[in-house]
Amino acid sequence: MSKELILKLTEKLNYHSYQYYVLDDPKISDFEYDKLLRELEQLEIQFPKYAYSQSPTKRVGGTILKGFKKVSHKVQMSSLSDVFSIEELEQFDLRVKKVLVDYEYIVEKKIDGLSVSLEYENGLFVRGSTRGDGFIGEDITNNLMTINAIPLELFVKIPYIEVRGEVYMPQADFLELNDKQEALELKVFANPRNAAAGSLRQLDSKITASRNLSIFVFNIQQIVGKEILTHEQSLEFLSVCGFKVSPDYIKCKNIEMVNKAIDLFGNQRGKSDYEIDGAVIKINDLEQREKLGHTSKHPKWATAYKYPAEKKETTIEDIVIQIGRTGVLTPKAVLKPVLIAGSTVGYATLHNLDYINEKDIRIGDQVILQKAGDVIPEVVKSLHDKRTGKEKQFKMPSICPVCQAPVIREEDKAAYRCTGIECPAQQFRSIVHFCSRDAMNIDGLGPALIDKFLQDNMISTIGDIYYLWEKKEMLITLEGLGEKSVDNLLKSINDSKNSNFSKLLFGFGIRHIGQRAAMLLEKQFKSIDELMKATYEDMSAIHEFGEVMANSLLDFLNNPQSIHLINQLKSVGVNMTSKTYGSNIIGVFTNKIIVLTGTLPNYSRSDIKKIIEELGGKVSSSVSSNTDYIVAGENTGSKYDKGVKLGVSIIDEEQFKKMIGKENESIK
Repeated sequence: MSKELILKLTEKLNYHSYQYYVLDDPKISDFEYDKLLRELEQLEIQFPKYAYSQSPTKRVGGTILKGFKKVSHKVQMSSLSDVFSIEELEQFDLRVKKVLVDYEYIVEKKIDGLSVSLEYENGLFVRGSTRGDGFIGEDITNNLMTINAIPLELFVKIPYIEVRGEVYMPQADFLELNDKQEALELKVFANPRNAAAGSLRQLDSKITASRNLSIFVFNIQQIVGKEILTHEQSLEFLSVCGFKVSPDYIKCKNIEMVNKAIDLFGNQRGKSDYEIDGAVIKINDLEQREKLGHTSKHPKWATAYKYPAEKKETTIEDIVIQIGRTGVLTPKAVLKPVLIAGSTVGYATLHNLDYINEKDIRIGDQVILQKAGDVIPEVVKSLHDKRTGKEKQFKMPSICPVCQAPVIREEDKAAYRCTGIECPAQQFRSIVHFCSRDAMNIDGLGPALIDKFLQDNMISTIGDIYYLWEKKEMLITLEGLGEKSVDNLLKSINDSKNSNFSKLLFGFGIRHIGQRAAMLLEKQFKSIDELMKATYEDMSAIHEFGEVMANSLLDFLNNPQSIHLINQLKSVGVNMTSKTYGSNIIGVFTNKIIVLTGTLPNYSRSDIKKIIEELGGKVSSSVSSNTDYIVAGENTGSKYDKGVKLGVSIIDEEQFKKMIGKENESIK
């Protein structure tokens, strides 16, 4: 019964995946689909021997590879020759005419993505690989399995088929990914194609699964058990098999019809969720393709017409400021709306003040606009000869327009940054950092959940984290959270209140104050109250603490938003006093020389050395009359014997723990 139920659920989920991701015609809601998927996951855990290789549970990723294996392509994955004008296209047609008399073309949209090969045996997906150099690619089967538009089992049980497709990232997902990358201060992708390529070559397939990639299949490389005579037949057969095939292809009897098809597709740029950078023109008849043959690099029966980047003239009506999730102020041009690459554009990024000054862009200027990669609008240049004298130069604000905190420009940096830790525009980044392992280590409160809490108005600042317990009943109702996971999350939040002072300082995300600097501050000032009384001279006197660090810290501590957050965290019981340098242990090893010998059960040699040095002592490798203490463990050697002869104070682990105020702790 379990085997039959697993098979039934597998087939049902694969059907609904096809309806949603291939046909764009869902028959059930996302909630219903997720419920069925969860049911199948549980059954596969209980009865793993009945799980199918084409199970939709395999799409979530999880396998981490050390590298990719090489794959030899039996059929070369050729690249196409490019043409950039109608004249060049007509020259291509003339070359075809020299060999063929009666022929027709298929014109397809050229999807700007990453070309891959998919192989199926008896209808089951067995291998996927990159194009590579056309002859040798890389095995990325695990990553391709995470793409919902790739069928794991074909509707037609054909003995063998290898197909070629173009993996792409939908434009909305590309923009969302870049937003998240920026928020986490990670690499921002230049265009959807780069994002798709980077996502496909992840050694951790879970990352690929999170990127929401899709695919259009456009060619049969090899096939056994089916005769195909034309390219049009191949696309029809691929569709019957369950593939998402090249969209809106057009059959053309002559080069004039090809030109019209190219214009039609060109006018559709920017109107779909995928990016196109041209049109592909192919001979339809496969036998005629054989007659035309190949060059060493390209097939002679196909070419790619590349669309030029469309440019339009418009007016900059204003320049406004957008605050990114890292607090960076980005100037944004408010444009007189203009239709470009298939969509109406009213805004364009101006990157930073240096970019504006270099191009001498002013409010009121006539400018040339284009879409970078047909996605992101950008100002190419300002038309200075069209100025009337009414244009205004732009100045970067000194106060954040969102939270009114001071704006600073760091030395040798192009970016201006808001200094407000509670600025609504940058809360996501601030909270993610505060909760991270090296800071307050709130287990379970990662970027995805933080983003959801912010979107649902469950929290709006760092301090709100510590009031989530008041919303426990509401948390339990959220998708993906149950009572147990909520209890674990709330416990982790409560435990974080007892984090050491340096962890809190690092968690604030103060510019130029990393983990090492936070520990130095804890050692010097012992508590937030002492730190807030400190002067510039007090801070800059710390060894390894420079002028930039001291000024950055003072700016943070004097900011009203920072003071508000500190008081809020105090009120909920977050520890703001050093646990390492408490008053009962300060100076216990100051100016003392300590020698270590033997092995302590609960401390490594490096742990002891670090503790002694933090408490003002020095660890020596040899015993002398100047030695103040010998910390002795099990299996001591000659150092112990020499210490006894010299009358040096010898302490064991329990005595050491009492001296540092940790007699009730077990440290491993």
